[in-house]
Amino acid sequence: MKTIARQESEVAEDLDAEFKPLTADEARELRAKNPSISPWRVVAGQLVVGLVVALAIWGLTGRQNLGWSAAYGVIAVVIPSAVFARGLTGRFSSLNPGTAVFGFFLWEMVKMALSVAMLIAAPRLITALSWPAMLVGLVVTMKAAWLAVMFSPRRRQQRDE
Repeated sequence: MKTIARQESEVAEDLDAEFKPLTADEARELRAKNPSISPWRVVAGQLVVGLVVALAIWGLTGRQNLGWSAAYGVIAVVIPSAVFARGLTGRFSSLNPGTAVFGFFLWEMVKMALSVAMLIAAPRLITALSWPAMLVGLVVTMKAAWLAVMFSPRRRQQRDE
């Protein structure tokens, strides 16, 4: 039987042969074609979608406690997301790649802890809390992040001058 596995040295040589660093112009062109999305745009999109869901639940059911429960679910996503965005866009997180990675994980842990703390505090803060309504607000708001991608600035066409 013939072995078809490649040796590590062959794999390393192939990777070196395939990798070509970008020039400054190529990197600039790549950034122009694929603009980054601000984390604040994601937070704003989540807030808008969440408020629409909370108002829709309140309006469709006519029950104020369901609207407030859904709104609290929205708040339990938006406030931690805003703290996370603030942490990522801070000066410390952009010093070098190492601090950026550390900052990402640190602020993600802060975001998760804050979300859990807000969910634990929910029954004390919202009278007649409806867990299903709160979870609908929470899940829809979390899943609304794709709207930021959909409504992000379109690629700019480069003019030949």
